[in-house]
Amino acid sequence: MLARSPGRVNLIGDHTDYNDGLALPMAIDLGTSVTFVPDGGDRVVVHSQGRAGPAEVDLEVGLDPHRLRTLEPAWARYVAAVVATVRPDHGGRGWVRSTLPAGAGLSSSAALEVALALALGLRGEPLSVARTCQRAEHAATGVPTGLMDQLTVTASRPGHALLVDFARLTTADVALPEHAEVVVVHSGEARTLEASAYAARRAECEAAARGLGPLGAVDATTAGAVTDPVLRRRARHVASECERVRAVAAAFGAGDLAAAGACMTESHRSLAEDFEVSTPTLDALVGWLVRRPGVLGARLTGAGFGGCVVALTEPGALDPAALPTPAWRVRAAGGARVAAVG
Repeated sequence: MLARSPGRVNLIGDHTDYNDGLALPMAIDLGTSVTFVPDGGDRVVVHSQGRAGPAEVDLEVGLDPHRLRTLEPAWARYVAAVVATVRPDHGGRGWVRSTLPAGAGLSSSAALEVALALALGLRGEPLSVARTCQRAEHAATGVPTGLMDQLTVTASRPGHALLVDFARLTTADVALPEHAEVVVVHSGEARTLEASAYAARRAECEAAARGLGPLGAVDATTAGAVTDPVLRRRARHVASECERVRAVAAAFGAGDLAAAGACMTESHRSLAEDFEVSTPTLDALVGWLVRRPGVLGARLTGAGFGGCVVALTEPGALDPAALPTPAWRVRAAGGARVAAVG
């Protein structure tokens, strides 16, 4: 079996998925492929180009998070968690190839999980596959991540962003205007969510929600009335971010890239000041980008704490090869797929 999964870049709507809010990500034409050949054995052995390995996992590996997180090499924890959730009937050998940079906030882990799960035999609707792979990620990392990454890489259509309502778990395709370009620029700061304050931010949102209800359903005025100053900022970001998601989806529909870009830049300010997940390097990169001619807006993408910035630009405004850090002009890709080969 040969399975391919795209990565994803989030155009707007970060830290909203686990708050029953809205997001507007898109799958990208960078991704991960897994070739798997069953051999009838009782182990799954996976090799990955450019990674230490191989990852060797017994079919009977359990979903005990404490045990999984002791496995080496570290990327084998994802393989083991996927094997434990998919529970394939047969062992075999797999080979991973990827064009996604690790630790960049472009969902390299979700792409690996989904591609490997499909190669091992998992089938189902995008939401079902996404939930299975989300469970695997939770077990592998111990980080209570939302569903955005896995759902985006399974449910997207070429040429479209994916408007996700996490309260209802529904999606809608939003066509990207033909004259829009999306450029992803690496900040040079790699990060892992396990070593970040991601879990703390989620706990703060849960504390705010105990008084307000799901933050994705709260308006900015209500969020601004929270007494605790830290929880007020967290709630205000989620409420205002959901409003910006709606505005960007509408702007794309109207072909108004300037309005969409302005919302993206305001989103970065909110992530930096109210949610406190940016870094000085990310702030400087966003500031530099938005001063460039033809760049309509920019923001950190993903959970923050490092990784990449996404910029919305006019055609040809940014040449990735001329930028000081790795950068990619990305297109909106379709979701993961699998086929028999050989």
